[in-house]
Amino acid sequence: MAIDKILVKQRLVLISEYLIELEALSNLPKEEFVKKRTAASAESFLRRSLEAIFDVGRHILAKSGGTNLAQEYKSIAQGLEQKGIISIDLEGQLIKMAGYRNRMVHLYFQISDEELYEIISHYLEDIRRFQKEILAYLSKQ
Repeated sequence: MAIDKILVKQRLVLISEYLIELEALSNLPKEEFVKKRTAASAESFLRRSLEAIFDVGRHILAKSGGTNLAQEYKSIAQGLEQKGIISIDLEGQLIKMAGYRNRMVHLYFQISDEELYEIISHYLEDIRRFQKEILAYLSKQ
């Protein structure tokens, strides 16, 4: 089974669109970010980005014989690294992202606006790195 490069690239474009929104929100002063209640927008764009990341990973693993690795978010990160699709450093960040995604979905009431602001202010580069490493992998296919 072949990887659907169009599907993967469409998800990467979505991630880019979400990143534009997150970057704009991260450039707000922290006080304004919290006061304007823009955190809900940031949370939505971040959650959508993470969902797209793990959709891409799940698809690539499923199509490359790693279906047993494509069941849980953290195992998607591990599977992508084991198959040489992403770097070990990015694997660690994706595992953290998986945990954060789970918190956003299941423990959303524990995530503060300040914490969300810190994440979008300091960790968007990890999402960009994911895009770059996936595009590099696709170019070899």
